[in-house]
Amino acid sequence: MSRTISAKELKIGMYINLPSAWHAHPFFSNDFLITSDKQIRKILDYGIEYVNIDEKKGIPAAEAVKQELEEEPEKDFSGEMTIASEKLQETLEDKKMLTAQRASLIRSHSVDMIKNLWGSPTTEKIAEFKKGIFGIVDMIMADDPACDPLLRLTSYEYNTYIHSANVGVLATALAKAFLKKRDRHDMHALGAGFFLHDIGKINIDESIFQKKTSLTEEEMSLVRKHPGMGFRILNEAKHMGEESRLIIMQHHERVDGKGYPKRLRGNEIHIYAKICSVADVFDALVSKRPFKAQLKPFEALKIMKDEMLDHFEADVFEKFVLLFKT
Repeated sequence: MSRTISAKELKIGMYINLPSAWHAHPFFSNDFLITSDKQIRKILDYGIEYVNIDEKKGIPAAEAVKQELEEEPEKDFSGEMTIASEKLQETLEDKKMLTAQRASLIRSHSVDMIKNLWGSPTTEKIAEFKKGIFGIVDMIMADDPACDPLLRLTSYEYNTYIHSANVGVLATALAKAFLKKRDRHDMHALGAGFFLHDIGKINIDESIFQKKTSLTEEEMSLVRKHPGMGFRILNEAKHMGEESRLIIMQHHERVDGKGYPKRLRGNEIHIYAKICSVADVFDALVSKRPFKAQLKPFEALKIMKDEMLDHFEADVFEKFVLLFKT
């Protein structure tokens, strides 16, 4: 038996059917069992007011009113964010550690922080996250010996957390090389924006990014919404600076006008977003994905030059290539 209820009445154990097309909400399927409060929060945050529930496949509305399900208490991850941030800071300050090992740990702690933030992007956690990122930015700006191996770290696996950390490092290094006069730009704010460029993906099922085949048009429609979702998350958390806004909203725009979400072209795209765009595409190419093999940096740069150069600002791409010159 199907019944329409207010989304505010949802309980763990209900089997729901979202009334809209599935690419208009942040879930991989229209029909699924509610197993966590996080799913309910996503539905409410997305502005969905009413849902249909299948009372044969899940608990009925009447039963939900009579008894509260035994729910696992919500975990407080703020302490874990602080621990990850402190570990990152300790590694950044340990100049006696072997350079390659230090670079690997810096990225590992960065990934831990991103993963923790994705679980619950609260105002407090974003602020703590930024403190850690500022330390990485300072390291890059100071020409720290660990910077070079950090730029050359590639992954044998791909997920949004690793990708965000890689792009954060690559784009910050490129911004340093391209912008030169650091006093005219807030490098801390830029670095935070680069590391947070994909935060809107927290509302998209990770399985979409792990598909072994090309995304369908419906799936791409959902993916194209992540810049707007990211803007909304940081804006509501009161962490939407101008740098973050430009990077998050425009990092998938292309110079030739074939990007998204607004199909901006040329000078309509801010230089901060153009910098992030180059780093974003490069990391996607050098990372091993379910549908493609991992490419070496030289192979990725060649593809970007031969097949994608009209996507990027030419002089930005040229500076990026020079980052890998040995």
